[in-house]
Amino acid sequence: MAKKFPTTSKNLRAWVNKMARMCQPDDIVWVDGSDAQRMRLEQEAIVSGELVQLNKEKLPGCFLHRTAADDVARTEHLTFICTKKKHDAGPTNNWMSPGVAYRKAKTIFAGAMKGRTMYVIPFSMGPVGSEFSKIGVELTDSRYVVLNMLVMTRAGEQVLRQLEKNGEFTKCLHSKAELDIKKRLILHFPEDNTIWSVGSGYGGNVLLGKKCLSLRIASWLAKKERWFAEHMLIMGIEKPNGRIEYIAAAFPSACGKTNLAMLVPPEGLKVKGYRIWTVGDDISWMRVDSDGSLWAINPETGFFGVAPGTNSKTNPNMVATIKKNTIYTNVVLKSDRTVWWEGADGEAPAEGIDWLGKQWKPGMKDEKGNIIKGAHPNSRFTAPIANCPSASFRIDQHHGVPISAIIFGGKRARLAPLVYESFNWQHGVFMGATMGSELTAAQMGQLGQVRRDPMAMIPFCGYNMAGYFRHWLDMGQKMAKPPRIFHVNWFKTDENGKFLWPGFGENLRVLEWVLDRCNGKIEAEKTAIGYAPRSSDIDMTGLHVPEGTLEKLMSIDPKEWLEESKGIKKFFKQFKKDLPEELWQEFETLQQRLKSNA
Repeated sequence: MAKKFPTTSKNLRAWVNKMARMCQPDDIVWVDGSDAQRMRLEQEAIVSGELVQLNKEKLPGCFLHRTAADDVARTEHLTFICTKKKHDAGPTNNWMSPGVAYRKAKTIFAGAMKGRTMYVIPFSMGPVGSEFSKIGVELTDSRYVVLNMLVMTRAGEQVLRQLEKNGEFTKCLHSKAELDIKKRLILHFPEDNTIWSVGSGYGGNVLLGKKCLSLRIASWLAKKERWFAEHMLIMGIEKPNGRIEYIAAAFPSACGKTNLAMLVPPEGLKVKGYRIWTVGDDISWMRVDSDGSLWAINPETGFFGVAPGTNSKTNPNMVATIKKNTIYTNVVLKSDRTVWWEGADGEAPAEGIDWLGKQWKPGMKDEKGNIIKGAHPNSRFTAPIANCPSASFRIDQHHGVPISAIIFGGKRARLAPLVYESFNWQHGVFMGATMGSELTAAQMGQLGQVRRDPMAMIPFCGYNMAGYFRHWLDMGQKMAKPPRIFHVNWFKTDENGKFLWPGFGENLRVLEWVLDRCNGKIEAEKTAIGYAPRSSDIDMTGLHVPEGTLEKLMSIDPKEWLEESKGIKKFFKQFKKDLPEELWQEFETLQQRLKSNA
């Protein structure tokens, strides 16, 4: 096998050899990042049935992939943080000891690549050579993984040369094995800088540069090295004078993070000449610069987006992005070899092939009388960020972009107002630590029940979340010019359950107020929960909403917030003595302010 190693890194050669002895592939292929190799892999995947070539005229360079029926999303209950001490994983993570985890996984990996090729993918999260960036090497027996990683990361020979300079890399091993959910594990070994994933073919479990490295392992590294690895979009807002200010924002799933990252300014504000620049829609790595301010990069080079609901109204920039060089997963295949999903532009096709590969027509029902959806609710597309009309010209800049504001958000029908600002950094950390969303009918659990998701990191924090909160508080001390922190809620409803705020592009009106606050241009009203805008300070030009709507959007009910505080207390208590005292202080002072306003 030695002749197949195009690298001088002894560590990398030894590790690949060791993993190959365990997995026993028939061949080893190194991914060089070239177009020629990518096109060869695409053709092999078409022949093997892993990919379906789509209409070359209407969707050039696009393919369809289908996963196994029980392999359609992240399997959180099979995802583990494997640290020597259970305490280091904390109460919000699944924990397994490294010894047990390696033993369990080895029995599944043993011989799993017989009859297959092992692909070696050197990849960089972030611009190659940037101080922000981290290098990983993923070994996989899936061409689908290789082709997705070529979209989502900087991969190939250039990364290999960089790895040889500093020698460090995250060891990422993946095999589809038998695609058996009973033999599926997604294991993170932060103390070993290692990720093992076996038994899955779904992107969120197998594109190991994504959530696994960029959040779970990176959050561990970030605490140790004193930076942030966050589940946040990064967007730039350019004013007519050419000045661009950047915002990082964290939202739980189904709260419109991608739509916000690439919004189109509403008609009423177009006269002001705003332009939006998309740096990233999912992950933000942030470091404190020498001037004491926070700078950020998006470590990815692509979007791994949810298809259902994506259309020209919700996200015209994404619709433009996915028209070429895109891999679609678990959507409907139409007769003209284009694709469709629920909520897409245009009418549903009269017939097609659904995400399971079966003949499908709109309105079909299963044996229980439930409508059969053509696309899976978590169907996806993988598309290069370079395709996006609003893609920032600073995506490849090694230094990243300066962050003026951090925004947290959730889905609350009654409680949270449209927007408010924290009193200071510590209070902002408390806001992020207590954020959450109410369950919808589509989610497991009781309708309206609040699911806490601090900083949108519950599924992705690679260590004890109490330590994560401490890290946030400590980082505030490190910054001379910390970003201001805000909370937004696009989902407040009226008494009939209808959304009060139109959302989408109109959200720029709120971001305008956020930036005005960052620049000291505007005053605010002090409330029990934070600084809130005066109704006259949000530009409503061209937006016609019933009279009194803005007042309803900004209303704060102290009694409801006091009830909310019971849930916060319960959530905090699981961290026991590890929870930073500062957060209990913020909790007590919030209660005092609420009681005096009740």
